[in-house]
Amino acid sequence: MFSRYKKAQVSGAAPVEKAPVQVQVASPSKVQRKAKPVVDARPAPADKEKKRKERLGEIKLELHRALLDSLNLAALDNATESELREEMNEIVTETLQEKGIVLNSAERRLINKELYDEVKGLGPLEPLLQDEAISDILVNGPHQIFVEKAGKLTLSEVTFKDEKHLMRIIDKIVSAVGRRVDESNPYVDARLSDGSRFNAMVPPIAIDGSLVSIRKFKKDKLGIDDLVRFGAFTEEMAVYLQAAVATRLNVIVSGGTGSGKTTTLNALSSFIDDSERILTIEDTAELQLQQTHVGRMESRPPNVEGKGAVTPRDCLKNALRMRPDRIIVGETRGEEVIDMLQAMNTGHDGSMTTIHANSARDGVARLENMIAMAGIEMPLKAVRSQISSAVNLIVQASRLQDGSRRMTSITEITGMEGDVISMQEIFRFQRVGLTPENKIIGHFTATGVRSHYSERFRMWGYDLPPSIYEPFRPE
Repeated sequence: MFSRYKKAQVSGAAPVEKAPVQVQVASPSKVQRKAKPVVDARPAPADKEKKRKERLGEIKLELHRALLDSLNLAALDNATESELREEMNEIVTETLQEKGIVLNSAERRLINKELYDEVKGLGPLEPLLQDEAISDILVNGPHQIFVEKAGKLTLSEVTFKDEKHLMRIIDKIVSAVGRRVDESNPYVDARLSDGSRFNAMVPPIAIDGSLVSIRKFKKDKLGIDDLVRFGAFTEEMAVYLQAAVATRLNVIVSGGTGSGKTTTLNALSSFIDDSERILTIEDTAELQLQQTHVGRMESRPPNVEGKGAVTPRDCLKNALRMRPDRIIVGETRGEEVIDMLQAMNTGHDGSMTTIHANSARDGVARLENMIAMAGIEMPLKAVRSQISSAVNLIVQASRLQDGSRRMTSITEITGMEGDVISMQEIFRFQRVGLTPENKIIGHFTATGVRSHYSERFRMWGYDLPPSIYEPFRPE
């Protein structure tokens, strides 16, 4: 064996029994309603398979303790993957022989993989991170890990041994980026090495065990053509959005959590000319712009002493001195909103951002509220005048009840009428029903209203045909 990775002795660990699984039973109701099958969120494997997994789990615990006692962890950073796997395989073989445990080849491969993930990866989370179909990983304590696939949440069979095991993985993640999480600082935001967004909240704030949320980073970003093919919006809407972005209209992408705001913003950025200088500001870097001249900035929280914080507003103020053609803010949620609106009004046409809102009108109200919360004392009419002159277009993204994501509305802001911001909707998603499988039935349609910016489009060389504004007429 590679002696530089091995210590002197090996010791085992006693197995820990799993907590019993409790199943919730739906209570009957006196009121008649649509019959809905009761689906148990917890997987129920056969007894034989369950016992096999429990046995493998106990063996894995013993082997993991043996590895921790045997491996020289300080020297592992310089080891290649093949060296480490070979070393671990030999330690596992020795330990199994000492304890008289016999495993078949499939079980040995599974144990070796899980042990490698424990030492070099993120333990039980590693296979979920490698699965391209999974977009979100949600951990509710050590024995409950949900994943999102195709917009739907399901409970995975992956679990942690106990709360200590989960906390060890959390510490491994946050310490790698210079953060810490404990009772005095019970929540943390971080970014994994692949760019995935990580958030954790630990006891005593998290009552039933640590809560972890991971929004996975997609290596291959979805373009406009991909979104059109997936049915997120139509080709006519894509043509309109191309004209809007290319002619430097200021765009806000509005939507709820998980509705695809960042994906939409990424797709819209593909219409920006490659010769323009773009600066991006985010809390967690997720935007994947393909242009040549892109400057990326990321805010940061205060350190353990409560100092050193850099807010999105700090980044935005500095960005204005860096000669940007466009500024893209990953999400506007606080006092940086006034600087964002001023940037849109003062020579940075074509800037974009996202906000949390359920409709275009609600999005404008959110902007007003954020200005008020920033402590800026302005008359309401002045605030609305600032918004109406800065924002040209609001794109509404939504996640529907069947898990699908749609661009449900494209709305233009056309100015002020008295004290009210005037708007006109150009495109919308019209729902017409639901299939027996609970899939949304609907279609995209223009509202019949011609764009307020049609003349601007024509002057910039985007003379859109009148047909794209014609409402959809089902046959």
